[in-house]
Amino acid sequence: MDKFDSNRRKLLALGGAALGVALLPGQAFASLSTSRPRLLTLNNLNTGESLKTEFFNGKSYDKNELARLNHFFRDYRANKSKSIDPHLFDQLYRLQTLLDSRKPVQLISGYRSLGTNNSLRSHSRGVAKHSYHTLGQAMDFHIEGISLSNIRKAALSLRAGGVGYYPSSNFVHIDTGPVRNW
Repeated sequence: MDKFDSNRRKLLALGGAALGVALLPGQAFASLSTSRPRLLTLNNLNTGESLKTEFFNGKSYDKNELARLNHFFRDYRANKSKSIDPHLFDQLYRLQTLLDSRKPVQLISGYRSLGTNNSLRSHSRGVAKHSYHTLGQAMDFHIEGISLSNIRKAALSLRAGGVGYYPSSNFVHIDTGPVRNW
C-alpha cells in the first residue's frame, strides 16, 4: 500500500508539472527564460521619432535604454514623461517573438498624464477614467505587416495583462494590469 501511495504521489506531481508547462506560452516563455538580449524597434506615430533599443542585455535591464524608452513613450501632448513598467517592454518583446516579427512597432499611445487622459475622456467613451496609460503600464500600437487580429490572439495567449482590441481605430492595447480582455 505504501508503494502504491508513493507511485500515486509521483504520478500526480508529474501530471501537475506537465499541466503547468502546457499552460505556459512555450515560445514566449522560452524567450524570457534564456539569457539573451531583448531588442525593440519602434516608431512613434505622433512624434515621428524612431527608436531601436536593447533594453535588456541578457542579465539585467539597461537603465540608459529604459530612460530612452520612457522618453519615447512620453505624453507628447503635455511633454511629460514617466517611468514605464519594464514588464510592458518584456510583454512587447514576447509578442514580437511569438509573431516572429522584426518589423517596427507603431506606437500610438504610451504614457498619458492625468490632464491628457481627462481631456481624451471628454471626447471619447473609449478612454478609461483610471487608465493604465496614466500609470506608465499601457500602450496602444500595431505592428507593420501583421494583422491586428493576429496581434490580439498572440497577446491573449501570453496572459500577461489586459488586452483591448480596436480594429476600427487600427490598434491593440496591452497593459501590465490584471489579465482581462475587451
